[in-house]
Amino acid sequence: MRVIALVGPSGTGKSHRALVVAHDYGAEVLIDDGLLIKDHNILAGISAKKQATAIGAIKAALFTDQEHAEQVKQELARIAPNCLLVLGTSREMVDRIAARLELPKPDLYLSIEDVATQREIRQAQRIRQHFGKHVIPAPTVAVKPRLSGVLTDPLHVQFPKKHQVGRNSRFWVSQSVVRPTFNYYGKFYIANTAIQEIIKGVAQDFPEVNKVQHILIENVTQGTVISMDLTVCYGKPLPPLLRALQNRVKEVLEHMTALHICQVNIFVMKLLVQETTPKK
Repeated sequence: MRVIALVGPSGTGKSHRALVVAHDYGAEVLIDDGLLIKDHNILAGISAKKQATAIGAIKAALFTDQEHAEQVKQELARIAPNCLLVLGTSREMVDRIAARLELPKPDLYLSIEDVATQREIRQAQRIRQHFGKHVIPAPTVAVKPRLSGVLTDPLHVQFPKKHQVGRNSRFWVSQSVVRPTFNYYGKFYIANTAIQEIIKGVAQDFPEVNKVQHILIENVTQGTVISMDLTVCYGKPLPPLLRALQNRVKEVLEHMTALHICQVNIFVMKLLVQETTPKK
């Protein structure tokens, strides 16, 4: 397996350009901030962006946890890539990552200055310094399950292909912009009562739902599980109604809270039969 490295100080745009570098140098997979990424999918790892402190983020990026390192090693053994790109803030960091994952030492060290202009690097540093934003080289749909509760936005960028001109000389890259916990300017906290009120507000938009009796909120590894007990008016078929409510609760919660909603479980505890006045 060939290993190449992209090196540069924190906040200079390495992750933003990782997919382009991987494309240009034939790397099938990349390792960035504790994650193993291939074909826009996160295959294994724990994101450094999910850690509560900067020290925790560094430890995750260096794979200091044995279980974390083993998970990525096993996945690398399974997919057996021919070429791997490793991102790091220095040669020493990249070498430590390679050693932790029992990979060959990189035979090529690329500097961020080799793939980005000084103007682009300064712009990346300004965004990091003023807004605390980080890029993960994977689409939002792949990132959210691993960073539930972290503010995540999609980023679609067009890059030029190396040594190509004409109509097909550029390609689109889907990435994610996140604001990690350790970079917040202040605290970001969502109370369960706020989540419950959002769910009740969604349920009110469905006339067939008479009452939300109980809401249970569970935090799991992949995100959040919602379970709710309802009283529903008898009349309309339940399956399409409950599917529509499930989808709407998930959509609204993810939009308003940045949580990744794994499941919305709905239990109809009571059917309310409305009395009708007999015709004279």
